[in-house]
Amino acid sequence: MEGEPTLRLRIFNLNCWAIRYLSKRRQQRVRLIGDTLRQEGFDLVLLQEVWSEQDYSELKLKLAGCYPFSHYFRSGVIGSGLCVFSRFPILDTLLYQYSLNGYPYMLQHGDWFCGKSVGLVVMKISGIIFNVYVTHLHAEYCRDKDAYLPHRLVQAWELAQFIRHTSKAADVVLLGGDLNMHPEDVGIRLLRGWTGLQDAFAEAMHFEGCKNGCTLVPDNCFTDKSELLPFPLGIRIDYILYKAISSFTVKCEELKTTTGRAPGMDIPFSDHEAVMATLHIQRQGQPAGATLGTADPALADVVTEARTEVGAGLRAARQQRYSSGRMAVLALLLLLLQAAAALATLAGLGAEQPFPKLSFCLLAFLALGVLVLATGLHLFHTMEVKMLHGTEDQMWMVLRALQERPSEG
Repeated sequence: MEGEPTLRLRIFNLNCWAIRYLSKRRQQRVRLIGDTLRQEGFDLVLLQEVWSEQDYSELKLKLAGCYPFSHYFRSGVIGSGLCVFSRFPILDTLLYQYSLNGYPYMLQHGDWFCGKSVGLVVMKISGIIFNVYVTHLHAEYCRDKDAYLPHRLVQAWELAQFIRHTSKAADVVLLGGDLNMHPEDVGIRLLRGWTGLQDAFAEAMHFEGCKNGCTLVPDNCFTDKSELLPFPLGIRIDYILYKAISSFTVKCEELKTTTGRAPGMDIPFSDHEAVMATLHIQRQGQPAGATLGTADPALADVVTEARTEVGAGLRAARQQRYSSGRMAVLALLLLLLQAAAALATLAGLGAEQPFPKLSFCLLAFLALGVLVLATGLHLFHTMEVKMLHGTEDQMWMVLRALQERPSEG
């Protein structure tokens, strides 16, 4: 029957901040998260920054009775940190690792060593096919001088493309994760505009939690207060997004966030607040139309803005590629000059070796080290240029299609 209630789904999303040896009170907080999940009985749990497989295994063991189905997405040097727990069977999984994810030499940030990805689990609940995505995008670190903005935009674009191309057989699409973008940032507008996903916070009929749905708040004892100085109320970077793409409608009945300390405890779950949504899925009479069936001028503007930022990143990457390449050439020339001087000395063409042997060897090792490092950076930035250029081309094709759509028919 049209309009008949079909399904009520409770979803829990959290960036757990569970970095082994670095995160404060990690083991205690992971146990607390597990205890809470077992008591609350959500239908679906989406977690990020579970970097230790041991932590995942302990959660899996603790939650086996109420969440018998789970999956951990392995990626990169230390993992993607993504995992899913579900009351319902998981039919299939897929992982896509983003092509750009920061810089290997930015050791203090470390995002490059994490295989930042989007994980997909396919489930069938009450006859409805769900594509559930969980992800964690590159952190911002400094909003005024955001060196990672082009990389995060590439990730947002690849996330949108991945969802569009893998969700065609689904009835309902759900996305949860730490997107590291404010609600009005170009990346989140690009993601939502290109996929048609709705924001559970914006659509919720009832909300309870931190003001404006913020998930990094000053009241959290683990939050870096310096990052929130321009935002006294906090920022919202963790999301639950959704849409129906067949003969169903999805509404957000209720959205909640935690507000600092976990219930009955002296510590929070994480440096992020958890996001909890209750979704109501109904069957409708006619199948929903395609998301991009008509031209969307606002979307064209968003794509243009994103393409401009990616283009700026492309120019910066080309400059870095040129600088590292020039450094490699200079190091190679120095090595060749040293080799020529050494050969001349051995052949008796020169009077004496111009430098003491120790200094000569140290200079050679230094030149060799610079050559290896500069060559590695040149190769890395060459790949960065290719990825940014490819994304810029894709955005241009989409922009052209959006601009031509009004003349169709």
